Amino acid sequence: MANKRYSCIGLFNPKSAENVGSVMRAAGCYGVNSVFYTGKRYERARDFVTDTKRVHYDIPLIGIDDLQRIIPLGCTPVAVELVEGARPLPDYTHPDRAIYIFGPEDGSLSPEVRAWCEETIYIPTEGCMNLAATVNVVLYDRLAKGLNTRSGPKFK
Repeated sequence: MANKRYSCIGLFNPKSAENVGSVMRAAGCYGVNSVFYTGKRYERARDFVTDTKRVHYDIPLIGIDDLQRIIPLGCTPVAVELVEGARPLPDYTHPDRAIYIFGPEDGSLSPEVRAWCEETIYIPTEGCMNLAATVNVVLYDRLAKGLNTRSGPKFK
């Protein structure tokens, strides 16, 4: 039987090429299928990318105008944002198929973006983390929970 688990990342107007490179490295480590980004800031700085494992040769990094228009079939859009009503990551059960939407390093996801995301989660920390660190923690949590997804067995 084919693996039903699938994940991809949407970056909303990322600021730093270094962080996008680190996101790509995390994507390779955690088996992400693709990474999408919006905005022009990354394109202006992409020559300075820190994708030291050259993951972009294996995982597409695709610039687009609207993240909502590229949600892969059957994927649940999950906003990662520290806002009222968001669910804490330790208590979260990941969808089998997800696109995780992350805001820029120097801002937040707009209410309009969060509105089309079906779920919003946050990482309970004392302060905010940078983009790459946040992506790593979310993807590690998905991996660490293993088969504890909506269709898999639940561990207690």
